Amino acid sequence: MSTTGTTPSAPSRLRALDAFRGATVAGMILVNNPGTWKHLYPPLGHADWHGLTPTDLVFPFFLFAVGNALAITLPALLQQPAAQVAAKVARRTALIFLIGLLLNWSPFVRWDAAGELVPRSLETLRIMGVLQRIALAWGAAALLLWAAHAIGRRLGAGVARPDADVRVAVGASAVLLLAYWAACVALAQGGDPYSLEGFFGTHLDRSVLGSAHLYRGEGVPFDPEGLGSTLPAVAQVLLGYAVGRLVVSQRAIDDALLVRLFVGACALLALAWLWHFAMPVNKKIWTSSYVLATTGAATATLALALRGIEMRGARAAWIGWMEAHGRNALFIFVLSGFLPRVLALFRWGDGADAEGRPRWLTPLPWVYRTVFEPLGAMAGDPRLGSLGFALANVALYTALAVAMDRRRLYVKV
Repeated sequence: MSTTGTTPSAPSRLRALDAFRGATVAGMILVNNPGTWKHLYPPLGHADWHGLTPTDLVFPFFLFAVGNALAITLPALLQQPAAQVAAKVARRTALIFLIGLLLNWSPFVRWDAAGELVPRSLETLRIMGVLQRIALAWGAAALLLWAAHAIGRRLGAGVARPDADVRVAVGASAVLLLAYWAACVALAQGGDPYSLEGFFGTHLDRSVLGSAHLYRGEGVPFDPEGLGSTLPAVAQVLLGYAVGRLVVSQRAIDDALLVRLFVGACALLALAWLWHFAMPVNKKIWTSSYVLATTGAATATLALALRGIEMRGARAAWIGWMEAHGRNALFIFVLSGFLPRVLALFRWGDGADAEGRPRWLTPLPWVYRTVFEPLGAMAGDPRLGSLGFALANVALYTALAVAMDRRRLYVKV
């Protein structure tokens, strides 16, 4: 990880791409930091299993944006020797994965029952996570596109058509999504291949990673960012790359491009709807229909951003904060996960529970209880206080992102 004092340069860089990525990061912070998980407006919670909520769009939108960014950086990377390309991709993949692993382990110590700070055990460390999925999906997509380019050059095909790499990305995505569908059906553990216990990825993760190293948000060892469901996530990055290449290869953003993007988005949404009857839309196992639905929504959203920012020249006051987030996307996201864990180490007594055991209060819950919970109570809706706390988090990290952007401080991974 390094910092630089200049904006990352790319001749085809577009403000809309930064703003899209930045808005997605802000969305991730919003949905990950409510005042309390007990009081959420329905759109700010994930679907229980099958289905789709606005919150379920956030992570795939970010993977789509990762693909957009790859469309800018990959052409220059492809000009380098093969060994250098492989080393750079492997190094960045490993670094992002390691940061995710360290984030899961942070803050590296915890309070035990005796009130002592002790090291957090590695025996129950969750191996997978959001950053780990980003790392693996980006790395696999980059290597696949590099391999396709290398094979094309050896066969003399090269980039005979301007949209050759777009065709490769779309074709590879189709193969991956169909293969994942086949794997879900063929390797199902029980009657319903798309249930938690019937999904083959659940048992793959338990066998390969170990139950102790899996997320337990569903009450049992199951990881929504597991190994099996990473396969369609690679397709999501590839589709983001395809859309990104279509955009950055244009000399100008015009109505013809926007029509092409909207038609593509509608086609993806229609295919997702049809596929849903055979393979339900489901974020937690990242089904193929879910990839198509969220990519279609992301493509339409990006088209709107291109129209408003690149064609209509939206005022900087409206989008500047989004661009600032987008230029330090990974850093801001990691910080938003790390800082609350560190603050949770600072605690003070808050009376005792019914059994006489001491209760503890930490800084962020104290802020929620002192400031935002009373606001929700005054409004007669505790969900409002919880949302206010989440929005305050977004405002805090936005202020940091804007300050870094003004000082031209960018953290690269």
